[in-house]
Amino acid sequence: MIPASPPDFRSGFVGIVGRPNVGKSTLMNYLIGQKVAITSPVAQTTRNRLRGILTTEAAQIIFVDTPGIHKPHHELGKVLVHNARVAIASVDLVLFVVDGSVPAGRGDQFVATLLAQQSTPVYLGMNKTDLRSPDEAEAITASYQALADAHQWPLLEFSAATGDRLPELQTRLVQGLEPGPYYYPPDLITDQPERFIMGELIREQVLYHTREEVPHSVAIAIEAVEEDENITRILATVHVERDSQKGILIGKKGSMMKTIGTGAREQMQKLITGKVYLEMFVKVQPKWRQSRTRLAELGYQREE
Repeated sequence: MIPASPPDFRSGFVGIVGRPNVGKSTLMNYLIGQKVAITSPVAQTTRNRLRGILTTEAAQIIFVDTPGIHKPHHELGKVLVHNARVAIASVDLVLFVVDGSVPAGRGDQFVATLLAQQSTPVYLGMNKTDLRSPDEAEAITASYQALADAHQWPLLEFSAATGDRLPELQTRLVQGLEPGPYYYPPDLITDQPERFIMGELIREQVLYHTREEVPHSVAIAIEAVEEDENITRILATVHVERDSQKGILIGKKGSMMKTIGTGAREQMQKLITGKVYLEMFVKVQPKWRQSRTRLAELGYQREE
């Protein structure tokens, strides 16, 4: 049940936007207080528009974690960037996240130009401030201050890894929203179905444990979920583009698949009551990232 909101309650949708690998998913997970988005040192981790819901006594913020905006090199990339642009136009406020450990670059300018074409209010958020050297901090901040001033955007500094200044960020985001209702029940932290989260947890382990050639070529399909009183059985197919990638994923005598499965089960166990039994198969789908039909089958569709 969705209750009536109290007086002066604020709510709305906040799009988390930026280049790949600037810490958007880490930020959303920290603010919500629970993991709903996978994180990885590999760029372009986020593929689907993922909503995370933060509800306090004073507000409900629905965070929309978008795919990193980049120059696409295949059909999947085109779909991801298109969907990120659609998300920008559909939220109440945009938090433009940048890597605050390095100065502003051409990629940040590209995203800024894109955001300036929209009427949605924008906050420029400098993440990873814990990683910059003291000698460079002033110059780095100045480069982003210039970018913010050019568009009259507020500049906020924080670290999603350490939590530094995130309470101030949350306060500013709430202040930027209009009075409104609860959009979701107060105890809900994401609107994504359980199967989607399961697939993402498997993909996260692939990102962590395999070589560079594999991660971006992987898609996960949850084929079946059977729930008994004490155990949940999950059957998943891991799709790759080449036989060599299949060999890497399986590993010597199945060692890599065992490592990936163990890590995924441990993460799933935090979300599911009872034991988890996970069975995975690897299937080769040549050039699936170039095929609109295959992309749609695997859950990557252009949003309107």
